[in-house]
Order: sequence, then C-alpha cells, then structure tokens
Amino acid sequence: MSQTLQAIRGMNDILPPEAERWEAFEELVRDWLFSYGYRPIRMPLVEPTPLFARAIGAVTDIVEKEMYSFTDALNGEALTLRPEGTASCVRAVLQHNLLYDGPKRLWYMGPMFRHERPQKGRYRQFHQVGVEALGLAGPDIDAEQILMCARLWDDLGLHGITLEINSLGQPEERARHRADLIGYLEKHFDALDDDGKRRLHTNPLRILDTKNPAMQALVEAAPKLIDYLGEDSLKHFEGVQQLLKDAGLPYRINPRLVRGLDYYNLTVFEWVTDRLGAQGTVCAGGRYDGLIEQLGGKRAPACGFALGIERLMALLEAEGELPASPAPDVYVVHQGEGAVRLAFRAAEALRDVGCAVLTHMGGGSFKSQMKRADASGAQLAVLIGEDEVQKNEVSLKPLRVAIEQWRVPIANLAEAVSDWLYGRDEAVNED
Repeated sequence: MSQTLQAIRGMNDILPPEAERWEAFEELVRDWLFSYGYRPIRMPLVEPTPLFARAIGAVTDIVEKEMYSFTDALNGEALTLRPEGTASCVRAVLQHNLLYDGPKRLWYMGPMFRHERPQKGRYRQFHQVGVEALGLAGPDIDAEQILMCARLWDDLGLHGITLEINSLGQPEERARHRADLIGYLEKHFDALDDDGKRRLHTNPLRILDTKNPAMQALVEAAPKLIDYLGEDSLKHFEGVQQLLKDAGLPYRINPRLVRGLDYYNLTVFEWVTDRLGAQGTVCAGGRYDGLIEQLGGKRAPACGFALGIERLMALLEAEGELPASPAPDVYVVHQGEGAVRLAFRAAEALRDVGCAVLTHMGGGSFKSQMKRADASGAQLAVLIGEDEVQKNEVSLKPLRVAIEQWRVPIANLAEAVSDWLYGRDEAVNED
C-alpha cells in the first residue's frame, strides 16, 4: 500500500474549528481596518524574482537563503513565491498608477513563503495582514499606524504586547554610520560569530540585531545610528514620539532595532511579547520612502506594517481569548422517508429568514440524532417524524433551556423559530 502523502514541512493545514476562529479574527481585522479608512488590495502569490532582490536587498537573508524561487518551464522567467507583501503592493500600485489622484491607504491578507527552519511561530508558509499608506510624508501617519495596532490589541483583549521604536534616518546618514560601524566591528573581528563575519561588509546593521548572548556587550558598545541623524530625521522622530505621548501610549526606544529589509528609512517599530518564546515579534513595520522610486516610480513617501496571524492566534490561545466556534441556530432531526422531504422544506424555509440550519444526514435513531443536535451547539431542534408528516407540522425543542417541546404548522415554522430565537433577545435587551 502506498504511503499517505503529507503536507510540506512548515506548511500547515488549518482545520475546523481553528479555521473558524481564524475567520472570526479576520472579520474583526476587516472592521478595524475599515474604521481607519484602509481599502483592500489583493496581489498574486507569485512575483518576478527581481522584484524582491531590488526591494528587499540582494544581500539580505531573505533573498540569499529563504526565498522559494524557480524558473518557469514555459518561458524561462525567474519567479518567486512572495516572502513579504510590501514589495508586491508597491509593484501593483505602480503598475496600475494608483497614486494618480492622491495618497492611498491599502491593506491585504494572505500567505507568505520563506524557507526557514520550522518552529513554533515560524513557518515556511505563514500568514500576514499587511497595511500600507502611500503618498503621506509626515510623522502623523507613522504615529497613527502605531496607534492602530494598540487599538487592535485592545479589541482582541490582548495584554503584555510592548512597543519598541527607532529611527534609521536617511540613506546618507546610514552610510556614515555604516562606515564607522564596520570600522568598529573590524577591530573586534575575532569576537564576531559566523553570521556576524558573513554580514560584516554586506549588511552590518543586522549584526546589531543579533540574539547571540556572547555578542551582546559588543553590540551595546557599537556606534549608535541615532547619533548620526540630521536635523530633519530627528525632527520626524520627535514628531512621532510626541503624538504617541499625547495618546498616552508607552514605548521604548531601541537603538538596535534595525529590521531585516533594506527598504526602511526613518521610523521603524516592533510590537513584541515575552509569551511566545523566541518568536516574540507579533507586528513590525516602518517608513520606506525610497521604495517606490527604487521600483521605477516617481519618488513618493510611504509607510506600513505587517502582523503575523499565526503568532497572534497563538497569543490569543495563550491568553484564553480565542473566539468560540460558531454554532448553527437550528438542528433539524428527522426519521422516515416522508420526514426527509419535509426536513428539507423546513430547513430552506428557515434559511430564507436568515437562520443558520444544520440538517441531520446519514440516518440514525431520534436519540442518536438528538445527541448530535446537542453537540452542535444549536439553540433549537426541529423534530420531524411520521406523525408530524401526516399533520404537516414540526416539533420545536429548545436545547439550551428547560422548556417543553411544542408543535407548529410547517407554514408557521419560520415565524415561530424567528420569534423564539430573536424575540427573546429583544425582550432581554428591553429589560
């Protein structure tokens, strides 16, 4: 017998009821984004490989080691499964000239792909919500995006997520800092680990973000980028901080916060937690004013962030805040050939008035069907046997309160069920 095929390592199935909880989370996220004026955009999962090499940086870990890239067998084109969403979003904005009539606030949701060593909170196929504001230059949009996140944590009932911010300044400021940083690290070359030595002349900023305990004292003493910022960069950073202070939002300036993508400038931020082990970043982003021009468009400011759905769902589970799986309003129990036909009529009549209905399939005794009805979480069972068929009636039995069942004509079913399900809620609200 052939071996059962398995999902690719690090690419996970999302099964019910977990998928239902994801949908509840996604619905809340859509409402949250709408409340800030963001509109949805959907981009392909596959993009030209040069898009990411140009946007993210050819010497970043993502491009060098983590992308799922391949050559199209039909036309020889170099293609890549998207490892992040910002580059794809900017490509779409440029291709369709979306900035012709002014700034845009956009969001997207979906899978991203990176060939990493799978562990909890870090998968090869992972899901993100991406939020991008294009055409807005001031510190106000940076601060608003950070405050948006704070509101989402509150809406989700999450606690213990803290904010870290930094400024990467402008390219010329980073260039001066980079030169001094390389000089400093070269003097301590023997203290660098293998990653540090590899990155020394290609991406030295990433060395500052090392998690290696043996290198912490070394990077703490390294030149700090904030000391190289000019007047305009400092003014922008101070403007962001002032708006956060005005909102009463606590934060920590982390001079080692550099992000792993080359396109960032000025404000960068991360929301972190200590409740997910090593994968403590649940949301991160910042400003990327040069990316639109870098990808062939007219220079325009932009900023955005992405939040990891898997990590947020794990945090919701850890805090006991996962939404309950949805339950049907009504479960239809039936026995007998005539009862099957009446059950279908009854179920469709109830759906006509907005009820969620689960009709029993596969036969079985009334007792076994009632066990299924109770387990479904439904509020009400509709019972149909031969006697009900003969009289063109159905029996209604509440499943969550101690009330005796009663009968109604099939013609009055929808009204009776609606009154029972929704009339009681109205009565409670009036009280």
